[in-house]
Amino acid sequence: MNRSQLFVLLFLLTASGVLFAGGQTLIPVYQRPPAPDLSLPDLYGKTITLSDFQGEVVVVNFWASWCPPCVNEMQSMQRGAEWLEKHRGRFVAVNMGEEREIVARFLAERDFDIPVLLDKDEKISALWGIRRLPATYVVDTKGRVAYQALGARRWDDPALLVPLRSLAMEEP
Repeated sequence: MNRSQLFVLLFLLTASGVLFAGGQTLIPVYQRPPAPDLSLPDLYGKTITLSDFQGEVVVVNFWASWCPPCVNEMQSMQRGAEWLEKHRGRFVAVNMGEEREIVARFLAERDFDIPVLLDKDEKISALWGIRRLPATYVVDTKGRVAYQALGARRWDDPALLVPLRSLAMEEP
C-alpha cells in the first residue's frame, strides 16, 4: 500500500468513525452558558416557559413536520421522554415556523404526548442559534445548556439517556 492509499484509508476510517459516533452522541457544552429565553405558546394557546421546569433536566428539540429526520426521531423521543420523566426530566418540542393548524393536524396522526410549542415567527429559534433541523439542546437543572445534538437521534438509546439521568442527579 502506497502513501496516498494509506492516507485515503485513514481518512475513510476516521470519517466513518466520526459519522457513526456523532450519530448517537451528545456534544458537551463545557462552559454551560445560561439557556436562551424560551417562552412560547403550546397548541392550546397556553404560554410555556423554560422556568416552568426549574430544577429539571429539559431536552429542547427544534423540529418541523416537513423535516424527515425530525419525524423519524419522534417515536424514540416519546419513549425517551417517558423514561426521563421518572428521573426529574422532560422533553419539549419546539416547532419552527409552521401554523398551529398544520402542526395540530400532523400530530393528530401520531402518538406524541411531548409538549409542543409553536415558534411561528422563529424568533426563539434564532435566539437558540438554530440553523438546521432537527437541533436539540439539553438544559441542566440550573437552567444552563449542558449538551447539544445536531441532527436526528434515537432518544431512547441508553447512550443518550444515561448522561441525561446524570444531569438530573445534580443539585438544582
